[in-house]
Amino acid sequence: MKMIENGAPVDGPPLRDAEEVEARIRAICFKTGPPALIGAELEWTLHHTTAPQQPLDAGTVRRALGPYTPAGLDPQADPLPLPAGGRLTAEPGGQLEISSAPATSLAGLHTAVTTDHTHLRQLLARAGLRLGEHGLDPYREPRRLLHTPRYSAMERSFDAHGPHGRTMMCSTAGLQVCLDAGTTRQLGLRWATVSALGPVLLAAFATSRRQAGRDTGWASARMATWWGIDPRRSHPLDPASADPAASWFHYAMRAPLLCLRRRGGCWDPPAGLTLRDWVEGALPWRPTHDDLEYHLSTLFPPIRPRGYLEIRYLDAQPGDDWLAPVAVLTALLADDRTTATALDLATPTAGAWLHAARAGLTDRELRHAATAVLDLACRRIEHTDLAPAERARVVDTVQRRLRDAGRAED
Repeated sequence: MKMIENGAPVDGPPLRDAEEVEARIRAICFKTGPPALIGAELEWTLHHTTAPQQPLDAGTVRRALGPYTPAGLDPQADPLPLPAGGRLTAEPGGQLEISSAPATSLAGLHTAVTTDHTHLRQLLARAGLRLGEHGLDPYREPRRLLHTPRYSAMERSFDAHGPHGRTMMCSTAGLQVCLDAGTTRQLGLRWATVSALGPVLLAAFATSRRQAGRDTGWASARMATWWGIDPRRSHPLDPASADPAASWFHYAMRAPLLCLRRRGGCWDPPAGLTLRDWVEGALPWRPTHDDLEYHLSTLFPPIRPRGYLEIRYLDAQPGDDWLAPVAVLTALLADDRTTATALDLATPTAGAWLHAARAGLTDRELRHAATAVLDLACRRIEHTDLAPAERARVVDTVQRRLRDAGRAED
């Protein structure tokens, strides 16, 4: 990590102007080529098995995880990868996340994540802990477990805008799907499609109605929380952009800094300072490539370009149900014809993010679009390399979600 000492950069060449920033963003965030890899990031709230409402303490979690303890829980840790190569990280409220190694097939991803997920559950069970099953902590109020300069600066910045930031940091859990951006020719279609699918799949796989013992009235209160923080940081990019890299560049330049790394305990940036301000000379030193990449890591739109497309709009799923939305997205982006059909089916509800978070599939238009999209996905899942039993389980999960929504609406 490049640090700041006495208000001056320790190392790293500075970015001279906005054009250089845009060139760097294009180089690192939109790597194009034939789609080949898939990954997933599974995040969970963490609970005591017999008393899920009881607060966590960092020592208990460290002892449970042993050599896999993330650096966020122990700054001296050099954590081992999980058995199938996934990396374990910890979020501010003690949520745990497995980031899979990139896989070349859906079946390979399923095998690897299942291996790592099972190993993590066994570690936790021996310590009387278990993983949550919802996109938002249904038992406890937000409480920060990790105390680092980054998270302290984030908390103070978010507090200026209301309570959503603390909830996001400490109580939410998501499922992220990582897919290649595709060739230069495919990028626009794949970008538009994963964007348009957002409200439909958010509604179909919403799991976060309850928070801290109360019914929020939202199908995905997790998404409502993310939507409620600074829109310059968490709202979507232009889904129809002919040049998504340009959209991401402008988004990043407009966003305020969340952290300004320094030696010492306080990383608070000057209030309201944007990346554009910094690039244009608002501070005595210019940002470096490391500073830019760090700033990009503090932006949280529903789809974030990271060299691949990081799809962030799904709630955490119970148990092994994570496979269903991952398989749906993989199947819908398996070939350009299917992807274009999925875009057409999802377009009528493409901008309905907040309505999808509130109503889920009880809304008839969303349920109609979801039924069509998921029917297409289930037909295409038959062409994936998943084993027949796993394909059947994915289809059963999808059909159960649609049936449950129909009963709720009736």
